[in-house]
Amino acid sequence: MPRKTPLLPLAVRRGLIQLGTDIQRARRRRRLTAEMVAERAQITRPTLRRAERGDASVGLGVYATVLWVLGMGDRIGQLAASETDVVGLSMEDERLPQRISSGPRAPRRSGAAAAESASSANEQPLRKNARRPREAP
Repeated sequence: MPRKTPLLPLAVRRGLIQLGTDIQRARRRRRLTAEMVAERAQITRPTLRRAERGDASVGLGVYATVLWVLGMGDRIGQLAASETDVVGLSMEDERLPQRISSGPRAPRRSGAAAAESASSANEQPLRKNARRPREAP
């Protein structure tokens, strides 16, 4: 009994067929036989034939390995690259918080400036996690 191919949207199906056709053309342009590519990809010739037809039941790893054998493996990492994800980037931009300031803030004093102002008021600057001495009653 033959394997059932999963039901796919038409655009996905067409994309797989195009991928298979492109793989077959790339193999032929390189003058490689199906047997040579199948051997290098460590798959059977019938599996390569199914991949070149765009069969959806062929695993992604097979497609990736065949592309690597053909010298096109570097493109695999760019399939869902965030730089080219127009919809995702626009949705992310919509969710960014709109920052509204209530006015200019006073600049934060550095540790040396804070210590100087504390010593000028006859107080010892507090160290981090230090306790203040209790005053006598």
